[in-house]
This record gives sequence, structure tokens and C-alpha cells, in this order.
Amino acid sequence: MPSPLEETLLAHMRPRHLTIATAESCTGGLVADRITNVPGSSEYFPGGVVTYSNETKTQLLGVLQETLAAHGAVSAETVLEMARGARKLFSANIGISVSGIAGPTGGAPEKPVGTTWLGLSAGNGEWARHFVWNGSRIENKHLSSEAALQFVIDYLEGKLK
Repeated sequence: MPSPLEETLLAHMRPRHLTIATAESCTGGLVADRITNVPGSSEYFPGGVVTYSNETKTQLLGVLQETLAAHGAVSAETVLEMARGARKLFSANIGISVSGIAGPTGGAPEKPVGTTWLGLSAGNGEWARHFVWNGSRIENKHLSSEAALQFVIDYLEGKLK
């Protein structure tokens, strides 16, 4: 059953004839899954990719190896390149990306478990958002997918500067 976020996304995307593509790492396709929970989402969702490894981020999305070496997979720089790559790959108006450390392992003092970055790329700009969730792996993935959908809605409602 679609949540209000998915329904709100539909209400913004369909009348504007906009398209959105996803590039996901830690969420494993959950954002794309949620977008497609809404009947008619094929009108505005051409597709998405799960790029869990750095190699697939580079090969499929064009994330620079230099970016990954300098900033890591979980960074503003990487998610912006991922979002840009998703837009290009699917010829979409909007690209949304997620990369994070879902847990329960994999964290470090500078990037603890729950650290998540979201990237949004559109024709008129690019933005990144940072979160640190405190839930289980499943909860962190869900919270990241919620934040990604809200990020797109905020963009569509003109709330990003």
C-alpha cells in the first residue's frame, strides 16, 4: 500500500510530465520499490540502479575513482555524482541517490553506523543531505528511503535553495 509520500510524489510528477531515476547503494532498491508502489508510476519512473560496490558506481553511474578515493562512497561528493549519473543513464529530469552505512557493522568514528548521504540532481541544480540514523539495519534503510522521497518532494515544492 503506498504511503502519503509516494502519493505526493505522484501528484507532483504526473501533471508536470517530469521523470525521476534512482541510484541506490545502502537502500538496495527500496526507493525505487516505493516509487513503483503507486499505479501509474511508469509514466514518470524510467528506472533505477543499485550500485552497491564502488566498481558499479564507477561503471554504471560514472562516479570518478578519484571522488571515491578522496571522499569515500558515503559522502556528498559521491551521492551527487551518483544522482547525476542516474539522470544521464535514464535521461530523466531528476536523479535521486542514496549511499550510507546501514549497519550494524561498517562504521568508523568519522562515519558511524547510520551515516547516510542523499543526492539530488536536476536541470537547475544539485543538492545533498546528510543524516545519521540510530536504528537497526532495516530501520536505517527505511528512514533513508523516507528521506529520499521527502527530498524529491521538497525539491518539487520549491523548498531547496
